[in-house]
Amino acid sequence: MAGITSIEAVKRKIQSLQQQADEAEDRAEALQREVDEERNARKGRREYLGFRLWHSTAALAEAEVASLNRRIQLVEEELDRAQERLATALQKLEEAEKAADESERGMKVIENRATKDEEKMELQEMQLKEAKHIAEEADRKYEEYSTKEDKYEEEIKVLTEKLKEAETRAEFAESGPKDQCKSTM
Repeated sequence: MAGITSIEAVKRKIQSLQQQADEAEDRAEALQREVDEERNARKGRREYLGFRLWHSTAALAEAEVASLNRRIQLVEEELDRAQERLATALQKLEEAEKAADESERGMKVIENRATKDEEKMELQEMQLKEAKHIAEEADRKYEEYSTKEDKYEEEIKVLTEKLKEAETRAEFAESGPKDQCKSTM
């Protein structure tokens, strides 16, 4: 926006200088006509003085025109430099916009990855909680079965002892009546 405004200002300045140059040329032409009229009106010395006056006025007007033309040239050169700076600035702006776009795309990619990672972490946390729950349940069941196993082992020992006692009694009972049968016989 500032570059466009400065270019417009330079263009207005050129137009102003061109207008001043045109006015100076008009004045020079008017002075030339005056000199011509003066030359026709006067003869001799007056004619010579008029010519000198015209010549000096024309020389001044020509110098003013040359000065204005030089100013126009300088302003045009300044305009060219301003346009070059504007083009450079626009190119840098375009490059900066591209870099910003690339950064924004990169940021979106990173945000998407972060979101996916967060979702994955949440899923893994849920899986971890479930695994802990399963492990706790397994520990509880292990303890329960371990307690039952200890009970069963105790019962097996008791039953084994009872079995041994029963076998001993059975052996005694078997051997007892045979012994009685032998003794009665």
